[in-house]
Amino acid sequence: MSKENGPLHVGDGDFEQTVLQAEHLALVDFWAPWCGPCRMVAPALEELAEEYAGRAVVAKVNTDEHQEWARHFGIRGIPTLLFVKGGQEIDRIVGAVPKRVIQTKIDSLL
Repeated sequence: MSKENGPLHVGDGDFEQTVLQAEHLALVDFWAPWCGPCRMVAPALEELAEEYAGRAVVAKVNTDEHQEWARHFGIRGIPTLLFVKGGQEIDRIVGAVPKRVIQTKIDSLL
């Protein structure tokens, strides 16, 4: 797990501890470096990670390098934003959406 300006970068080995066992809501961005829409969403996620620090975990999973949890959750397209609480998926957004859409979803789930 590493942190670069906000979101936590997690992989197959630390996903369970960082996301499924998080005490707060976790927002997981399943993405890949070659994905244009993923790059469009990235700045919003960086801002949201800072804005919701202490209230929500924002994590990123590179699906090129870490596929176990993407398979587990049936991720078919990227970016997919998965919302997890208490170890369970409670919602998801597929595709690039504006920051305000993600923010509204986080607020409704907190």
